[in-house]
Amino acid sequence: MALGGKIRSATRQAVRQRAAELCEYCHTSERWQYVSFTIDHVIPLSKGGTDGLENLALSCFHCNRKKGSRTKAMDPVTAEEVFLYNPRNDNWQDHFIWSSDGLRIVGTTAIGRATVAALDLNRERILNIRSADRSVGRHPPVQDPLQKEQRT
Repeated sequence: MALGGKIRSATRQAVRQRAAELCEYCHTSERWQYVSFTIDHVIPLSKGGTDGLENLALSCFHCNRKKGSRTKAMDPVTAEEVFLYNPRNDNWQDHFIWSSDGLRIVGTTAIGRATVAALDLNRERILNIRSADRSVGRHPPVQDPLQKEQRT
């Protein structure tokens, strides 16, 4: 695939399958949304990233827009600039847990906290979606069983 070229349909499908149709940042399920999710360049093309599968992630529109071309953000606890969560190199469970009510994503590391803040992973709209999905048994996603309780 050419750098910056159109991402092939087969590659898009591979990204969706690998992500289990979840936004790889906020873990919202694409299955229940009205708009198809986008393909994010984890390392933006403008910073040397490629269109290769190893640099692509499934992303809801909001997370993709908030992330933009950023690869770093400020950790709100330490006030240090850290890399954002990278779904190709990082394990989601190493940086995030669900709050005890299952509605909020809690960053457990500097990377997690910076990503929660920068991508606004607990925005009001997504909290409402998670609450509605929880009431019909669609949240948290099967891939994200509630972990050890932690209050936000």
